[in-house]
Amino acid sequence: MAEIVTVARPYAEGLFRLAKESNAFAKWSDVLNVLAAVVVHDDIKEVVTNPKFSASQVKSLLSDLLGDKVDDQVKNLITTLQENGRLVLLPEIAAQFEQLKSALNSTVEARVVSAFPLEGAQLQGLVAKLETRFKQKVDAQVSVDPSLMGGVRIEIGDEIIDASVRGKLQAMAFRLKS
Repeated sequence: MAEIVTVARPYAEGLFRLAKESNAFAKWSDVLNVLAAVVVHDDIKEVVTNPKFSASQVKSLLSDLLGDKVDDQVKNLITTLQENGRLVLLPEIAAQFEQLKSALNSTVEARVVSAFPLEGAQLQGLVAKLETRFKQKVDAQVSVDPSLMGGVRIEIGDEIIDASVRGKLQAMAFRLKS
């Protein structure tokens, strides 16, 4: 795992610098997210990692999948990753690019899982509390998981805040067993 992160970092940092110079963060986020999603698909992964497919075939396939998002810079990225056998690193490159982008904007991404859909005012209040606690702007990605029974579970970086009913019941069960 650490090796993947280490190998992907220079690519993410290079793309970040390129995006910053040309103010093209949205373009590169979009391109990287599409490529990352594509290369993890089993059929595409087999083509990308199989030496029987030429570099031009792989480049053509990925360019076709990107459609109108392809320009010379994107082609250069695909070629560079292809030549170095690093296309499978695209999910990690995309993740690191997004982290660098968030750090530039002093924004932290929070994954909020709620037992019930959060309404506008509820979500705004939760985000405001998180921004106060973390002293950064918070970009909340919200999903619903009814198995939580109530409350929320929040992941920000490596910190997890489990304020769900399920989490509290599990903690209580653990204490009773101890």
